[in-house]
Order: sequence, then C-alpha cells, then structure tokens
Amino acid sequence: MSQYYLNSADYLIIGAYLLGLILLGFLLKQKASLSLEDYLLGGRSLPWWMLGISGTSQYMDVAGSMIIVSFLYMLGPRGLFIEFRGGASLLLVIMMLWTGKWHRRSGCLTGAEWMIYRFGNDAGGQFAQFAKALSGILTTLGMLTYLAKGTGIFLSTMLPFSPMNCALGMFAVATCYTMLSGFYGVVFTDVLQFIIIGIAAALLVVLSWEKIPDIHSLATMAETVTHNEHWTEAVPRLQTHMPPGYERYESLLLFATIYLFRNLIFGLGCGDDPKYFGARSDADCSKLSLLWTSLLSIRWPALMAIAVLGITLVNTLIPDTSTLPQVVDLIQQHAPTSDENWDSTLSTIVHDQASQPPQLLAGLEAQLGTDWPNKLLLINSYGTVNSERIMPAVFLAYIPIGLRGLMIVALIAASMSTFDSWVNLSSGFFVRDIYQKHLRPSAKMPELILATWIFIATLVTAGLFCAFYVSNINDIWVWIIMSLGGGLMVPLLLRFYWWRFNGTGFAIGCIVGMLAAIAQRVFTPWIGESYRFLTTEPWSLVSLGLIGLVASVVGSLLTKPTPEPVLRNFYLTTLPFGFWSKYKNELPNSLRERVTTEHRREITAIPFALTYQVMIFLAPMLFLIHNNDAALICTLAAILALAGLYWIWLRHIHRSDENVLAARDFLHHKE
Repeated sequence: MSQYYLNSADYLIIGAYLLGLILLGFLLKQKASLSLEDYLLGGRSLPWWMLGISGTSQYMDVAGSMIIVSFLYMLGPRGLFIEFRGGASLLLVIMMLWTGKWHRRSGCLTGAEWMIYRFGNDAGGQFAQFAKALSGILTTLGMLTYLAKGTGIFLSTMLPFSPMNCALGMFAVATCYTMLSGFYGVVFTDVLQFIIIGIAAALLVVLSWEKIPDIHSLATMAETVTHNEHWTEAVPRLQTHMPPGYERYESLLLFATIYLFRNLIFGLGCGDDPKYFGARSDADCSKLSLLWTSLLSIRWPALMAIAVLGITLVNTLIPDTSTLPQVVDLIQQHAPTSDENWDSTLSTIVHDQASQPPQLLAGLEAQLGTDWPNKLLLINSYGTVNSERIMPAVFLAYIPIGLRGLMIVALIAASMSTFDSWVNLSSGFFVRDIYQKHLRPSAKMPELILATWIFIATLVTAGLFCAFYVSNINDIWVWIIMSLGGGLMVPLLLRFYWWRFNGTGFAIGCIVGMLAAIAQRVFTPWIGESYRFLTTEPWSLVSLGLIGLVASVVGSLLTKPTPEPVLRNFYLTTLPFGFWSKYKNELPNSLRERVTTEHRREITAIPFALTYQVMIFLAPMLFLIHNNDAALICTLAAILALAGLYWIWLRHIHRSDENVLAARDFLHHKE
C-alpha cells in the first residue's frame, strides 16, 4: 500500500513545517501577552502590506480550494462564476472602498465592541454587542466544521488515517500556535505561508502546462471526461451540463447573477476584520485591501492547473465511467453507509483492506482493475467521479516525491491561515465582548489569556464534532454563505446606513436570522440556495434574508431610538453615507462637500473594482488552457479597469484621513 501514501521525505518536510509553526508561536507569546490590543490586533503596529498578505493567505484554505477545483474540473474557467458566492471574494471590493475604514475609525478592538460605539452602552447597545459576538462565534463554528471536513478529506487521501483523525492533527497544531501568539502569530505565519503557497502555485502551473498540447485537444478530452462540451469557454451560458448532485447549478448565468447580487449586498455590512481594526490609517485600509485582492489572483491559475491535471488523470484512470454505479451498489451491499460517512467508508476500505469482506475486495478488483485503490477514492455516492477528490488525487498522481511534501505543506498552510484568522476573530468576541464585558470586568491579562485558551479549545472541539454530520464540503459552505449569511445580512447592513436602526433591532434581527438559519439546516435542508437568500418567487416566504429584514425593522420601530449624542458621535467620527442627512447637514459646507465627493468616488469605483478583480482571476486561467484570445480580452479589461479605479478612487485615498480628522475637530469644538 505504500504507493498510495507519502514517503519519508514528504513526512519530514511536513513535520519540520508544523514544528516551525509551534516554535514561532512560543517566540511571539510574550509580545502578544502585553495587552488585549496586542493579542487581538498586533498593537495596531503592523504595516499594511503584511496585513494585506495575511488577508490573502486567510482566503486560501484546503476546503475552499477543493471546492473551486471541483467546479473548475466540471466547468473549466466558468467555474469562477459559481464561486461568485464566496470563493471569488467579491465582497472585498466594498470592504476596500469604504466599510473597512468605517470600522477602523471607531478605534474598537472587535466588531462586537463596535456595537457599543454605534448604539451606545445602554441595554440596547449591550444586547447588540452580545448578539454580534454570538453570531461571530456561530459563523466561526461553521467555518471550522467546513475546514475540518475539507482538510480531513484531502489529507486522508494521502495518509493512512481517517478524515477526522487527519483534521484533528492539523487543528491541534494550528490551535497551539494561535493560542500562544494571537494576532502577531496570525500575521507572521500568514506571510510565511503565502511565500510557500506562491512557490507551490508556480510549480503547479509548470506541471500542468506540460499536459496541454493545445486548446482543441484539451477541449476534446475535457468533454469526454466531464460531458461538458463548452469546457474551455469563459462566458457563462444560460444552461450548462452538470453531473448528478450538482444539477441546481445548470442555470449558470442565473446563479452567477444571484451570487454577485448577494456579495454586493452582504459586502455593504462587512468590514469588521481585525486587519482593518489594526490598520494604522484609512489609506492603509484601502491599500491592504487592494493588495489582498490582487494577490488572490495567484490562486486561480494554480487551481485551474490542478483541474487540468485532474481531467488528464481521470481520462487515464477511469476512461469508462459507466461501471461506477455498480461499484456504489457493491459497496452498499457489503459496507452500507450514508452520504455523510461515504468518504470515511472509502478511506477505511482502501487503508484497511485486511478487515474488509473478501467478496467486496474481489468485486472492486473485477470492476475497477488491480489498481482499484487509486480509483475508489475518486468515486462519489452518486456513482460518478467525485470532483471534490480531484485535488488530492492529482497530488498523489502527478506531484514528484519531495515536491509532494512541499505542495501539501502549502495546502496545509493555506488552511491554517484561514483557521487562525477565524479563531483569532471569535476569541476576541468571547474574551472582550462576553467574558470581560459581562463575567469578569476586573480580570487581569493572564486570566484573560487563560479564558481565551479555554474558549479556543472548546470551539475547535465543537467544530470537529460537527464535521461528523456534514455530507460534503459544498454542503456546509452553502449553508454558511447563503443560509447563515442570508439571515445575518440585513442587520449587518442597516447599522451603517439607517440612523433609526437601534441596538435592540440589530440584536433581534441577528438572533432571529441565526435561529432561522439553524432551523433551515435542521428542518428544510432541501430548499435551494437562491431561496435561502432573497427571491421574488412565492418561496420567498422562507427566504432568510426577508426574515432578517422583518425582524430587524420591527424590532427597531417598536423600541426607542439610539440617543442623539451617540448617533452624532458615530456619524461625525465615521462619516458614512445613507440616511444621515440630519447629522451631515451639521458639517461646515466645505467639509460636507468633501465628504459627498468622497462617497461619490467610492460608489462610482464599484464597477471598475469588480471588473478588475474578476478579470485578474479569469485571465491567467484562460492563458493556462491556451484560450489566448479570451485571455487577452480579459487582460485588456483588467488594465482599463485598474486605470479607471486609480483615476476615480485610488489617487484620492489619503484625503479620507483628512476628512475624518476635520470632522472630529468639528465635533470636539462643538462639544
């Protein structure tokens, strides 16, 4: 069985990397323990370029990469449009243009503490703070479940352990250095991990380039493997072929539009990432976001390269997929299992053949040949190729020994970057907004650090437990993005743009949205993704976005408004746009005009920023598969969009700091 595992050189590379992370955690432990500001935000002293690189690494996890490869394998470059739902990170545009700096201007440590700044420290504000902390912790729990499922599937393909044991091992190391070093460890390790990821991405592109003689040969092979005759195209069609289990994505253009709409709306309420709270200035918020977005472009050609290698691999291993349903029937006959446990069952069959019924092993060899272990892990419970397994299968089949360890380290690094960012975020919610706020206001720093460690250990354990009940990676990702995101979207949005929205309305909207998302998961998992968000169809009665909207508005209107001094302080120190004319009109004319101009630039820049982001993701994928005409068009569009973005917005970003300082001086003299 050794050909199915890693060798000693691979294990040595992986072990050295994990040990290095733990040592780094110990080295940064003292610096992180100076204060909560140091532990949660790095003392607001880290340069913007490090924060931008950290954000890039944060968005490159194993589970997300496996999903993206899955859709790129099925659809070619058009798989990008499915990932408008989250993997393409389109909400970064709004965070870059204004919501990131709006959060930084508060001077708060966490997004939940920001609720006191926005709504005041009365009962409504504290209720909002608690609801925000709770929603952040629930979202992190969902992300940890998603990471555990994806990492477990990926590593169990190459290691003689179950998916859950693999996830447990990775989480143990990541938990250790995250607890010790706080935000310093998050950023420093993310920079190191980005370098590793960049090297791995370049190697993958080189390896796949050798497998592509020309675009016509690739198109023919891809159609044979995936039955998708438009695999090399760049433009989404109204209808496209999808395999069993993915039929809901056949209306590709419709789903891309829904996901784009969702990201723009959801982005209007985002921006409470620690990287923005820890930035030194408004201009740094803008620069780190633009760098974050631009560097993410290295992810897409690397994952496209894996998809191309996956097409080649499946064409070699399983040229005839018509027998795969019989393989599923054989497994269910001798080792009955559910969809949720399918990956664990296959891993057990491959890695522990001695305990399997002889009839099962003989039947698998008759159906798949003597190398059936290489093929079995690529089969899903529908009797088709499991596209979520393509990435680990490619690593085993095409990555040379020695380099394979580096590649796996790169993917583990990506997952750890996502893990540590989310854990650091939620630990801030717990220790700052729940423990210190309500349980132990007089607690000293050692006690706060200990409470943080206990919370992190508990949260990670809960995430691993929940991963047992998820059928696949896409399943939990859809719930996080569309269900939980849809339920929380409206209260997160209204807090910026409507003065009458109060803390009680926010808290009610959040809690009702969370409960609705959980209820949808438990009682109506069959509801389509679009209906979990916002639709105009009759099924919109179950739309979680509308539930959150009604709860937020009704909760606000039935309770008293936020006190005037709190609203005035919020507006004059944040300068948001929206329904704030009463407070905006208090500004001196010259300052009011400058603020209006700033807002106009930001809104006008949206289509340029979106076009730039989508094109820099799409163009390198098209070059990789030799669709040069489409790649050149995308490159030209990216250049023009960046030029427009610079002229409209980027060259003016330093004026944002000047405006907010002038508004604060005005507030100071007014008081």
